[in-house]
Amino acid sequence: MSDFVHNPVKEIHDRTMKLKLIVWRQANAKAKGGMVEYNVEDISPDMSFLEMLDVVNEGLIRKGEDPITFEHDCREGICGSCGFMVNGVAHGPDAGTTVCQLHMRRFNDGDTIYIEPWRARAFGVIKDLMVDRSSMDRIIAAGGYVSVKTGSAPEANSVPVPKQFADAAFDAAACIGCGACIAQCKNASAALFTAAKVSQLAHLPQGKPEGARRVLRMVEQMNVEGFGNCSNEGECEAVCPKEIAMTNIARMNREYEKALFTK
Repeated sequence: MSDFVHNPVKEIHDRTMKLKLIVWRQANAKAKGGMVEYNVEDISPDMSFLEMLDVVNEGLIRKGEDPITFEHDCREGICGSCGFMVNGVAHGPDAGTTVCQLHMRRFNDGDTIYIEPWRARAFGVIKDLMVDRSSMDRIIAAGGYVSVKTGSAPEANSVPVPKQFADAAFDAAACIGCGACIAQCKNASAALFTAAKVSQLAHLPQGKPEGARRVLRMVEQMNVEGFGNCSNEGECEAVCPKEIAMTNIARMNREYEKALFTK
């Protein structure tokens, strides 16, 4: 009698994949970039997409070649650092996830995967898959400050906020500023990102005193940075890893129109 015991779970974990990667390589902001092909083997379906790129880079380093540059930090879908196009979709095929949360089991053995940086005039390529997203930081900075007392924590119920407004503010504040909405939009519009940052304070009483000035300055900065106009087609909401709703854009537009009459 054979001692072999069939273990389907072990087979799944032992299975590896072969993939063809077509990756955008660009040495620096002024260099001319292009797509480069890499054939990779022994990729576990349990790896995250960034872990797969780590394996590719280890192989490149062993061969004395320049590794693929990509931005990342927490690798938990929280910080918003990672982000690039996977087969033409920002963050890849899974809804409500960042690229660091995308796993290789989402692909098939033998697949060809195209990997490109965010594409927007306001996002200059720094190197390979890393782009300069400081334009988004300047939009946030343009919003200025909020008039709240600092020091000891206030009593939780000292400023009553209806639950529906608190929930809406919390949902908008979930934006991690990754830039996927901009990269996926055919106009490279920053409307959803800016609207989320406007809405998270517009829903709350603490955000009211500077509300008009905030929305005017943030929209003005958004235009200065060279982002395109919103044509309300929904690509932004579809790829947002935090599923920020387009209703925030409507709120930003209302706040902006009101602010024009009060400035």
